Amino acid sequence: MAGPWKDARGITVTTTPTLEGRPIQDYLGIVTGEVIVGANIFRDLFASVRDIVGGRSGSYERILADAREQAIQELQAACAEKGGNAVVGIDLDYEVIGDTGSMLMVSASGTAVRVRD
Repeated sequence: MAGPWKDARGITVTTTPTLEGRPIQDYLGIVTGEVIVGANIFRDLFASVRDIVGGRSGSYERILADAREQAIQELQAACAEKGGNAVVGIDLDYEVIGDTGSMLMVSASGTAVRVRD
């Protein structure tokens, strides 16, 4: 069953170095997923208003959540291509890029493994 830490293919992702009760049989290599999202003038305008009056920027939080989910999905796809069924030791990074800092990159990396079911 697919869920927040397992996709429809059954590929489990975790930040831990192992999956308890599921011994690692093979290490298949490092896998990555990267997503770059651009700035939006209207989203930026409303976020700057939030900065002035206080509060959370829901539009940016949704963008970050979507980008993170896409990066993890890319990670799971890369694992499947290597014949794995899990990614362990996942690290998520966020980076502002571009000459004016107008883009955000979300990258996910980890080790593709084959674990016992």
